Amino acid sequence: MPDPVPAEAYKASAHFRLRLLKDRFVQWGVAAGGVGVIIAILLIFIYLIYVVAPLGKAPEMHGVAAYPVDSENRVLYLAMEEQAEIGMLIDARGLVRFLATADGTALEQVQLPVPEGVRVASFSAARPNSGVVALGLSNGQALVFRHRYRASFGDDVRVITPHIEYPLGPAPIDVSADGSALVSIGVQAEESFTLVGWSEGGVLSVVRALREDSLFEDEAGFEFERSSGYSDLEDILALLIDPPQRNLYVISANGRLAWFDIADLDESRLLEQLSVSAPGVKVRDAALLSSGVSVMVATDDDVISQWFVVRGAEGARHLQKIRSFDNVTGLSALTPEFSRKGFLVGDSDGAVSVFHATAHKQLIREPVAASAIEKLAIAPRANAFWALDADQRLHFWRIENEHPEVSWGSLWSKIWYEGYDEPEYIWQSSSASNDFEPKFSLVPLTFGTFKAAFYAMLFAIPLAILGAIFTAYFMAPRMRRLVKPGIEIMEALPTVILGFLAGLWLAPVVETHLPGIFALLLVLPLATLLAAWLWSRLPQAIRGMVPDGWEAALLIPVLIATGALAFSLSPALETWLFGGDMPRWLENRMGIGFDQRNSIVVGIAMGFAVIPTIFSIAEDAIFSVPKHLSNGSLALGATTWQTLMRVVLLTASPGIFSGIMMGVGRAVGETMIVLMATGNTPLMDMSIFQGMRTLSANIAVEMPESEVGSTHYRILFLAALVLFLFTFVFNTGAELIRQSLRRKYSSL
Repeated sequence: MPDPVPAEAYKASAHFRLRLLKDRFVQWGVAAGGVGVIIAILLIFIYLIYVVAPLGKAPEMHGVAAYPVDSENRVLYLAMEEQAEIGMLIDARGLVRFLATADGTALEQVQLPVPEGVRVASFSAARPNSGVVALGLSNGQALVFRHRYRASFGDDVRVITPHIEYPLGPAPIDVSADGSALVSIGVQAEESFTLVGWSEGGVLSVVRALREDSLFEDEAGFEFERSSGYSDLEDILALLIDPPQRNLYVISANGRLAWFDIADLDESRLLEQLSVSAPGVKVRDAALLSSGVSVMVATDDDVISQWFVVRGAEGARHLQKIRSFDNVTGLSALTPEFSRKGFLVGDSDGAVSVFHATAHKQLIREPVAASAIEKLAIAPRANAFWALDADQRLHFWRIENEHPEVSWGSLWSKIWYEGYDEPEYIWQSSSASNDFEPKFSLVPLTFGTFKAAFYAMLFAIPLAILGAIFTAYFMAPRMRRLVKPGIEIMEALPTVILGFLAGLWLAPVVETHLPGIFALLLVLPLATLLAAWLWSRLPQAIRGMVPDGWEAALLIPVLIATGALAFSLSPALETWLFGGDMPRWLENRMGIGFDQRNSIVVGIAMGFAVIPTIFSIAEDAIFSVPKHLSNGSLALGATTWQTLMRVVLLTASPGIFSGIMMGVGRAVGETMIVLMATGNTPLMDMSIFQGMRTLSANIAVEMPESEVGSTHYRILFLAALVLFLFTFVFNTGAELIRQSLRRKYSSL
């Protein structure tokens, strides 16, 4: 045997220096890896903040130009084309003028064919994106026209050319039944045209132009339907027709609103009449929001209220005041946006405010003119507006207001959306309708995330922890070497495969054998206890044939037989207890809806994915408890069970807790299983028979469809940020608890 090398000589050797170099390299490598992980997480967090931050940006607007109108006649209406480069104004003698919005340069003017000796008594515009305007004349007729804009490109320069069309012909249409002047008029245009006029004689007349069928669309004419009757309302201020031309809202200056059904003119009827203002308060203006569902009413007490139809407790439909905006001073003009639920308000101080109805907030208010605002026009993209003041000057302003619908309330509070009978938490980001209002509540998604994690952990924690205890403390070493790797290898299964199996195989099995599933939950523990009791009653000679720690293998046939028995009895139980169809029985008798891809399926499938994580960490923690602790406890007279509960589990509790927290983190962030194994509907229902949509699954589904930079896109990143912060806070709290447990039980 060679003599040992002296320490001084070894430290001076090349081998020692190489070993020291390796140690330092590994030390710095591990440290660099840890720092790299932290930097990567910080970069992810910073990028999420970078994408989400514009949601909180305050709207801005700034003036571009101001110029006089140069017209001796009163301006009736303002409009603007999509690029906000050309604006249109109509004056009281029917002259249409097109101006360059940047400097007020006159581009073109068209005199509408108003009959000689007839004056314009009223006007109305249909949905802004239709471009249809109607003038009510003093002879009881109406002139309908449409302003359009053609874009052409010559020499790489875009040229926008305005023009006027007469969709019902250039001749005025008879509207008033008594031939008297149309004091108020309303118009709506889609496939058909509907005109409503209120004449000086108190007659309310409705005319509908229906396009006749023709082989050549350009040659098709119109067929007119008419209806009229006296109205008991006086001093009618506005006649509002919804886009489907089914509902007519007649609003008087004294605050009365009459709601008519005009879907069939032969059977038109009054549905409801109510007051929309406080007693003695006059209505100043009224308009429909972009979808035509909500009626916005501005009154003399500087309040703007939103009304739409809801269904009452007994199923009857009625108009209801949903919300009001009272931070308006001297309101003088009200104009809704083209496609969003926003609207502009001009006041007597010359300021213009931007509101959003659903978000229920005033976004911005800026002084625009030195005198009261009389008319407003907003660009189709809501990025510019025209304001006409009392001095007959036009003011052209730009608006930066990309995400008006986002607020703390719209994301986390109940919102009363159009078409709903009460405030609700809703996530619905898209629809087939162009009039659809996106609903971006994160509450259903957060709820679904917690629900999925809850049912997964409800399934996984008992099995994983109890399995870890038995494997580490009671199982024979040889059997443990087989069982532990077998369970841990389950973690290598791709979650997409688990989700595929859960959605296409497990979900139908659960639906078909639903009584058997519940019977199994009851019978399996009883069968296990019964098998253990019977085993304990066998003679020692028989029990001695099975080595200590291998008893669990005897439960395998018991579990298989019990499961087979429960599933075989499922049809009989379903026929006996539930009339042969348990899902239908739950819905009809208990009022509980049943979705095939529900929380039971998610709990089983996701629990199957989470079990290896919890089991492996918890088993290692229990197995690593020093043997002298358990041996000392047994030597002092404690039983095996007492030693397990009061020594082993307490000492291993930090590791067990870490395993559970790792499992929760895995369940919260799981995507593919939830995506494929649930109905993927953002419901807020804790029922085990309903599905859910989680934050992660929602991001996976909708991110490919979202427009980059849109509100939808940024809110999806906000959902990712919420998930990121939740896991960070949750894991930080879990680590603090783990450290506390370690300090508390380290002295055992």
